[in-house]
Amino acid sequence: MLNTLEVTDLEASFQSEYGSTRALENISFHIKQGEVLALVGESGSGKTVTSLSIMGLLPSNGQVNNGEIVLLSKNNQEINILEMSDDKLNNVRGNDVSMIFQEPMTCLNPTMTVGNQIVEVILNHKKISKTEAKKSVIDLLKLVEIPDPEQRANEYPHQLSGGMRQRIMISIALACEPKLIIADEPTTALDVTIQAQLLELLKKLKNSVVSKTSILFITHNLGIVSEIADRIIVM
Repeated sequence: MLNTLEVTDLEASFQSEYGSTRALENISFHIKQGEVLALVGESGSGKTVTSLSIMGLLPSNGQVNNGEIVLLSKNNQEINILEMSDDKLNNVRGNDVSMIFQEPMTCLNPTMTVGNQIVEVILNHKKISKTEAKKSVIDLLKLVEIPDPEQRANEYPHQLSGGMRQRIMISIALACEPKLIIADEPTTALDVTIQAQLLELLKKLKNSVVSKTSILFITHNLGIVSEIADRIIVM
């Protein structure tokens, strides 16, 4: 069986006025199809830099110096992320690989309703009408257990609680049924009760619609790891 993701000898650095700082060195791991892999490490160990490298989203002063990142696409073709142009990467992001960020309030557009933000992702990657996309939005909001999905779809991010906003981020990540979902400490900013609800939701999704989708779950909380992960690697 092909792996959904293979990272080999990954090295990344950041440039500043003081010179170059190496953030990652010789990082290698793989994720099997349908597997939840937990990437664990203390703050500053390079977990988020690893995820941003995979997504091709390093800031302008960051660069991958060495290594290989190979992703299995939906049509089971191997994609070398580091060899792709920005235009091709835009087609891969959201479609073959999606990311759930740590703080949804800084990722969601405050000027658009959450429903329109999900519609935008769907229309970017699927050849369907806007009416069909809006129906898909309601189905996605039901999937992530948001009450009154028709009403919530017309609300703005600031009108939703932290837990609701994170569920919106999960629905965006699931919108195009990607092969890989990267969850970068998605429960860190939430209280313990909401954390438990979101972990339960992710476990349900793992066992249902995303049973063939792999998840890279980034965290520093071993309690969460014991709840959701099939395998663990430590930085």
